[in-house]
Amino acid sequence: GFAAGGVMRRTQKSVLMTGSVGRNPVVVKYLADDSPHWMQRFRHEISAYRTFTRQRPPVRVPRLFGADPERRVLVMEHVPGRPVAVERHPGAALARADIRAVLHAFGTLNTWKPPSGSFHAAFDYLPRVERYHTLGLLTDRDAGDLAQLLRGLSRLPLQLCHGDAMLSNVLLTSHGPALVDWEFVGYHLPGYDLAVLWSLLARDPLTRRQIVQVAQQSGSFARDAFLVNLMLVLVREIRIHDHTAAGEDERRLLRRLHDDCTTVRRAVRAAVGTH
Repeated sequence: GFAAGGVMRRTQKSVLMTGSVGRNPVVVKYLADDSPHWMQRFRHEISAYRTFTRQRPPVRVPRLFGADPERRVLVMEHVPGRPVAVERHPGAALARADIRAVLHAFGTLNTWKPPSGSFHAAFDYLPRVERYHTLGLLTDRDAGDLAQLLRGLSRLPLQLCHGDAMLSNVLLTSHGPALVDWEFVGYHLPGYDLAVLWSLLARDPLTRRQIVQVAQQSGSFARDAFLVNLMLVLVREIRIHDHTAAGEDERRLLRRLHDDCTTVRRAVRAAVGTH
């Protein structure tokens, strides 16, 4: 049977509780937000854990103990470890060993080729560009440049990505890193997880340079895919923080994100110029 422990974390979206099933320590995730978007994401995460039960991924993930999508409950193994960072945007550079573990974990996942039908494309890129353009988050020129790069990438094989490569979703354990929170897993243009990491590590320029090198090592298509991912990720990040930019720290973060967007915009224009 299940024995409840204490509350680990509570957000507007979900509650994480500790507990045990028999002798096994578990984490129970309860989805507090019953909006259609998060209900769909929750079902997607449950489906991912069920897939991992059948097809073992090359990275450590919590074992599934049970799930009830109607009751919005997911029960999984409690993986003892510490998150690489708790803040979404860490205020300082991370330890080099931690960064190595993070890049290795996502890099290993990104090369995984699970059986066909296990996962699907995470989203359609062109409609997302058009939506951000309609919302005024991308200029006419941005949207045109990104559409042009996407046309050139239409035959590029997609890459399995975690889809939410926050540093809090990487747990460092005695057996290496484990990845949690699989609500956004799916096929993306290559370099999506790296783009998310880059967007969060403004205070760690050395790691940013390393991420760019890794993302571009497969040639110009990989570079273009990374740039498209980066632009969309940064715009989404700006959109998230635009709604909450009340304090001075938030305003400073928003300015930094806009500066990053300018840098990436220039790189996108340069890439379009080479076609």
